[in-house]
Amino acid sequence: MRIVVALGGNALLQRGQKPDAEVQRANVQVATGSLAALVAAGHELVVTHGNGPQVGLLALQSAADPSLSGPYPFDVLGAQTQGMIGYWLLQSLQNAMPTRQICALINQTLVSAADPAFRDPTKFVGPVYDEATAKGLASERGWTVKPDGVHWRRVVPSPKPLRVVETRLIRLLLQSGAIVVCAGGGGVPTIRDESGQLVGVEAVVDKDLTASVLAESLEADVLLLLTDVPRVQRGYETAAAAEIRNATPGELRRENFPAGSMGPKVEAVCRFVELTGDMAAIGALPDAAAILAGEAGTIVTPSGRYPMEGHEAA
Repeated sequence: MRIVVALGGNALLQRGQKPDAEVQRANVQVATGSLAALVAAGHELVVTHGNGPQVGLLALQSAADPSLSGPYPFDVLGAQTQGMIGYWLLQSLQNAMPTRQICALINQTLVSAADPAFRDPTKFVGPVYDEATAKGLASERGWTVKPDGVHWRRVVPSPKPLRVVETRLIRLLLQSGAIVVCAGGGGVPTIRDESGQLVGVEAVVDKDLTASVLAESLEADVLLLLTDVPRVQRGYETAAAAEIRNATPGELRRENFPAGSMGPKVEAVCRFVELTGDMAAIGALPDAAAILAGEAGTIVTPSGRYPMEGHEAA
C-alpha cells in the first residue's frame, strides 16, 4: 500500500524536554523504528512531520538577534525547520535501511490570501508558558497567545492547504522506489500573486491537513497521523472521557474537538476518507503497524468498519 504518515511533534520533542539537537535526534531514531517496520512490510512511504516547537524556537532566536533589522518571516523559518528536521529523518532512515533510497524535500504549500485564518490565528508554535508570562510576551512582542491545555502558547495564522506545489515530483520519486520525507511543518506557506509568482506568507500550515491534501493527490491507500495518544477521546480530560476505536467521518464531525490540537487531525482524516473512500487513522507512534492491522488507534472508514469490505488489513 501507499501510506502517507504525518509524525506529530512528539516524534521530535516531547513536552518538558529541552529542544536540544541531541534530544531530537534520539526521538527521531525511535520514530524511525516504527517507519522502518512499515517499509519492511512492503509498503510505499511518504513521511511528513510537524515543526511547531522548532519554528517557534527559531522565531524567538530571530527576534532576539541584534544583527537583524527585523526577525525572519515565518515562511523562511518554516523552510529552515524543513531542512533541519528533514536531515535528521533522512539520515536516521538511511542508517536503518541502507539499501533503500531516501529523499528529503523542501516543499511549498499553496494557501489562499483570503483565508480567514489570517484574521484568527490558532496554530500553536514555540514553548509553553504560564499565563502571566505569555501575556507579557504578547504585549512586548505583538504576539497573539492562547491557552493550550493548562499552559499558554503563541499562536500564528494557519490557513488551509490547497496543494503541495511539488506533488508531481513526489509522485515521480515514489514511482522510482524512493521513500520521501516532505511537506514538513505543513510546507512553506505560499500564495500566487497577481502576476502568478509564488510568494511566501507569514503563517504555519497545519501539517495534518497538508498530509491529507497530499495523500489524496498521491492516491495514497492510507493516511496515518501518529502522535502521543493511543486513540482519539471524546470528552478529553473530563470524567466522561472515552476512547474512540472506529468511526465514520460523520460520527467524528459530530464531536467537539479543540481547534488548536485534535481538531485539525480529525478534520484531516475525515477529509481524506470522504474524498477517497479509503482508511485513515490517528494513533500512537509506536503502534503504526498495529493500527494497519486494526488492533490500535482510532480508525476512520466510510462505514466505520475495518477491514473494509474487499480490503484486507495489512
